[in-house]
Amino acid sequence: MSANTFGKICRFEDVAHLFKDHQSILYGGFGGVGTPPGLINLILETGIKHLTLIGNDTGFPDIGIGKLVTGRRAKKIIASHIGSNPNAGSLMNKGELKVEFCPQGTLAERIRAGGMGLGGILTDIGIDADIVREGKQTVKLGDELYLVEPALTGDIAIVYAEMADSYGNLIFDKTARNTNPIVAMAGKITIVEAKHIVPVGSMDPEDIIVPGAFVNHIIPSKGVDWKWAWE
Repeated sequence: MSANTFGKICRFEDVAHLFKDHQSILYGGFGGVGTPPGLINLILETGIKHLTLIGNDTGFPDIGIGKLVTGRRAKKIIASHIGSNPNAGSLMNKGELKVEFCPQGTLAERIRAGGMGLGGILTDIGIDADIVREGKQTVKLGDELYLVEPALTGDIAIVYAEMADSYGNLIFDKTARNTNPIVAMAGKITIVEAKHIVPVGSMDPEDIIVPGAFVNHIIPSKGVDWKWAWE
């Protein structure tokens, strides 16, 4: 079996054509940690714009997904907070960026629901807040009232992994795991930037967090010689 038997290992330039204007892009990461740096730079280089970005936060002005926000590539953000990136707040206040705030746990479950093929989730978080409840469907179960929060998916999901095998089974590094596993499941196309790529069978099955069935493309992070992967 060759190192790239499954045809998933590729280079950044091989996936550039997949990124287009007006797409929805799911991204892993928490304040920049766990967000794939090479893929963010690739998106910047493609020049695409009018994006809907879905992830935990907006990073920092020049770190993580914040680079795309600062570069005015996004028309909308769905995130739990934007406080670490003043550019996001400035663009929002100017009316140049639409921001949909979602409690962090609810956001994670909406993404998870998207990856599992569910239509949405029920939650009582924000049920008493008009700003959260406005325009949302409610459902009563027993004596309790719940908000219906729709599932979230993306045209593309970008993920950063510590290790991938050539089928796309993934392992993450400590807190860099964050939202990456659920993001990997919820993209129509999932692209992984990996720090290390190993042959199938090299990982302990008990260590694998994301099965390769969810992964379409695996790209070695820049700065490492991955010539073996194409031999």
